[in-house]
Amino acid sequence: MVEPPRRLLLIFFLSTLLIAYSNANVKEIQEDMEEGDEEVKVGVQKAQGVTYDARSLIINGKRELLFSGAIHYPRSTPDMWPDLIKKAKQGGINTIETYVFWNGHEPVEGQYNFEGEFDLVKFIKLIHEHNLYAVVRIGPFVQGEWNHGGIPYWLREVPDIIFRSDNEPFKKHMKRFVTMIVDKLKQEKLFAPQGGPIILAQIENEYNTIQRAFREKGDSYVQWAGELALSLNANVPWIMCKQRDAPGPIINTCNGRHCGDTFYGPNKRNKPLLWTENWTAQYRVFGDPPSQRSAEDLAYSVARFFSKNGSMVNYYMYYGGTNFGRTSASFTTTRYYDEGPLDEFGLQREPKWGHLKDVHRALSLCKRALFWGAPTTLKLGPDQQAIVWQQPGTSACAAFLSNNNTRLAQHVNFRGQDIRLPARSISVLPDCKTVVFNTQLVTTQHNSRNFVRSEIANKNFNWEMYREVPPVGLGYKFEVPYELFNLTKDTTDYAWYTTSLLLGRRDLPMKKNVRPVLRVASLGHGIHAYVNGEYAGSAHGSKVEKSFVFQRAVSLKEGENHIALLGYLVGLPDSGAYMEKRFAGPRSITILGLNTGTLDISENGWGHQVGIDGEKKKLFTEEGSKSVQWTKPDQGGPLTWYKGYFDAPEGDNPVAIVMTGMGKGMVWINGRSIGRYWNNYLSPLKKPTQSEYHIPRAFLKPKNLIVLFEEEEGNAKDVHIVTVNRDTICSAVSEIHPPSPRLFDTKNGSLQPKVNDLKPRAELICPGKKQIVAVEFASYGDPFGACGAYFIGNCTAPESKQVVEKYCLGKPSCQIPVDSIHFSDQNDACTHLRKTLAVQVKCA
Repeated sequence: MVEPPRRLLLIFFLSTLLIAYSNANVKEIQEDMEEGDEEVKVGVQKAQGVTYDARSLIINGKRELLFSGAIHYPRSTPDMWPDLIKKAKQGGINTIETYVFWNGHEPVEGQYNFEGEFDLVKFIKLIHEHNLYAVVRIGPFVQGEWNHGGIPYWLREVPDIIFRSDNEPFKKHMKRFVTMIVDKLKQEKLFAPQGGPIILAQIENEYNTIQRAFREKGDSYVQWAGELALSLNANVPWIMCKQRDAPGPIINTCNGRHCGDTFYGPNKRNKPLLWTENWTAQYRVFGDPPSQRSAEDLAYSVARFFSKNGSMVNYYMYYGGTNFGRTSASFTTTRYYDEGPLDEFGLQREPKWGHLKDVHRALSLCKRALFWGAPTTLKLGPDQQAIVWQQPGTSACAAFLSNNNTRLAQHVNFRGQDIRLPARSISVLPDCKTVVFNTQLVTTQHNSRNFVRSEIANKNFNWEMYREVPPVGLGYKFEVPYELFNLTKDTTDYAWYTTSLLLGRRDLPMKKNVRPVLRVASLGHGIHAYVNGEYAGSAHGSKVEKSFVFQRAVSLKEGENHIALLGYLVGLPDSGAYMEKRFAGPRSITILGLNTGTLDISENGWGHQVGIDGEKKKLFTEEGSKSVQWTKPDQGGPLTWYKGYFDAPEGDNPVAIVMTGMGKGMVWINGRSIGRYWNNYLSPLKKPTQSEYHIPRAFLKPKNLIVLFEEEEGNAKDVHIVTVNRDTICSAVSEIHPPSPRLFDTKNGSLQPKVNDLKPRAELICPGKKQIVAVEFASYGDPFGACGAYFIGNCTAPESKQVVEKYCLGKPSCQIPVDSIHFSDQNDACTHLRKTLAVQVKCA
């Protein structure tokens, strides 16, 4: 083991003294009844700043349960930031986390960009304006399914560099960038000790996963990175996620789906349990089926973690957003973590948003017992247990009752009460008596997303086309095809390779039914092949296997034959050791089936061109589009540009483009790329991984230029513009559902209901300023299905729809009691059944 540097040991000793001093000066618990939540304060002589102990962070002298949501500033537009942050706060989030993207801020060495969607300072200040905390994960390697993991391409060309290792060239540039970022944030007074919102900073990212690849250079790099972070005097705690050997006072944190059960814990007893990535679903790559994670499973994981001494969870992602342009990593879709509590368009995904809000509320009601109580674990059955937090000598008590049986509900006896626990669920009792929340029983509303064809945008929408011509005899010659990453240098997805060969009559097959085959073995990611100007086809790798082999029968002729290969990339790699040594592009090119045998043309001498002509001419801009002759579109073909104009869609709902009939390529709106599309790379379910692509309202003008570059043989005639809403809202609540935690407060350490009637109710709230205009489904009985697809079961109250209409029609929100007194029990075919009320309404 590498001995820690002396400076690091000194910093660790001083930090430990500071934390010990804070604990030694605890005076009392101060209760502040603000919006029903008790603040737990620690009295110290100097309250300003952030420290920690084994229980939690201590922020300005106060302990906090931290509910954090990841929102990455460049994955949305600045005009969206206030609404995203506001909705996160309304969802019970009190902290916003973001990576810092090195290649976005320094795309060219020494040239910095903090404008537009890369305005980090503006984003952090907006967080502060909403009275939320911030966590900045500086890295500077971030992974995050972001192009090259956030590392600028130019760094690959620094002599003798080895990324993320005890390597002097890499450390030099990393130190310079991290120092610049910290200094910039300090100059703006954005760290908590300066009165700003930043309470935590992260150095490196999930380094343990590759550390062994560098042997002792990995161990010493971790120590160096820790020393670098602490030397910057940000005066907030630093974290390293998934880093068992996080040095000195740096807190090692957990990433995963169930850190309450899988985290090995802090590597020092004085460090708190923090969860930096609770994955709200799974990011998707082209070719993947849908990725889902239920609201119930998320809530279970959060309740479990906090019941076992956790004090911070960060949802990765709370809002995923859009990988605009070429910012996504290898094969990653343009849409990112659309299954988060806020979807790609910034709309609340229910019930995930509301159910997590409820678990945050339930845990906040337990705050006093969690921070000042001691835990006891009790076995209540074979798969059932209670974790009880109680403060000796006080009434502060909170209990978490869990049923880990994944199939069956169970009844348990807890302190003289018979309590029903649904399968694989946790019930939260903030006073050890009253169930205010169960992770499996959703009391909040559901919704369904709708894509509505825009009448205005699609009116008089006409396309024109321009087709690329495959080049012949390019210059920039090498004996073999040049490696694709080094050739393109992350300036484009595309590069041409050309060669020619002379064939005699005796070289060609004599039989008419035998044709030569062009074979290209490539390291990734894909190619389009042309022989004598004719399109021969395409092939590509995948996220799992980048390499592939292209094989097609081609037509060759006597005399000179021209071969042109368009190599393409779908983002740079974002993870793993030795990223600077990854390669792509053709490595072996042969022609099979000639009379003279297999001909290897890998070393035939190849011309090269970086990018395609349409990019160079900037056909996606108004001025550039005038440089070529556009024609009426034909039936479609490869390497075709499409141009059109559309009016801004009606209303203020988010906007998307549906790429029906297209293959693979990119979309520009008024010269700005909204990202790659890939509709003909189908998932195992025989559907595109992504069909709709977000057009931010900020990109739009009254009249808009749209340009598509289609690589495959797609046809743009069915492409259309839609607006997006979640105006279909639903609720499904049973007679056994607990009351919402939003109906309770704490006062003087005692749990108190806000209302007298705590019976279950179905709650519906229209988004924005809309009202309920139609009841599309209602059944009080045993309905089944999901929002957007409910069905009547074996029994239902005939008056169900009329009752719901009475409570809800014409109103922006409504509450329907789930009680048989409101529904006639005549002709009830299911008298033995505990009823459920399922409702679906439309807002407008």
